[in-house]
Amino acid sequence: MVADCIYSVLESDREVYSKDVVNRLQEKNIVYASENWWEDNALLLPAQFLLNASDLIINENIELDFKLISSWPINKHNGPANEFERKGLKNNVRHPVRPYIKYREIGGRKYFQAVYPDFAVSPACVTCHNNHPNSPKRYFKLNDVMGGIAMTLSLE
Repeated sequence: MVADCIYSVLESDREVYSKDVVNRLQEKNIVYASENWWEDNALLLPAQFLLNASDLIINENIELDFKLISSWPINKHNGPANEFERKGLKNNVRHPVRPYIKYREIGGRKYFQAVYPDFAVSPACVTCHNNHPNSPKRYFKLNDVMGGIAMTLSLE
């Protein structure tokens, strides 16, 4: 239940940022999102927004880790890192209403792991992924599953 609440907050933040910030400001030609946002004096891409938030959470040492992954990553570092993540991404496409979950023991400690679906929530997501030169998939539509949010949470 805790992981579901965390996912709900993450997905809500991603949707608000994608729709109400990135999409809106790009449509009005005020500012755009860029992979090189720092150098371009632009907005972070929605994926970068989540990844930067993850880095801040990791620094808090609360034993929560999350990342954005995809079977079709623009950045190869965002592909599945292991069999659990590969199975989770496949599950998300087939059953996008429920996460793929697993309980693990690592170094004598118990963890909950899940891969939750990540959706194309705004035209900016679809346009970016369909037009990016490094994108291995170019036919996303609004509300398609584009990947997943992989989460690991300590149970102790």
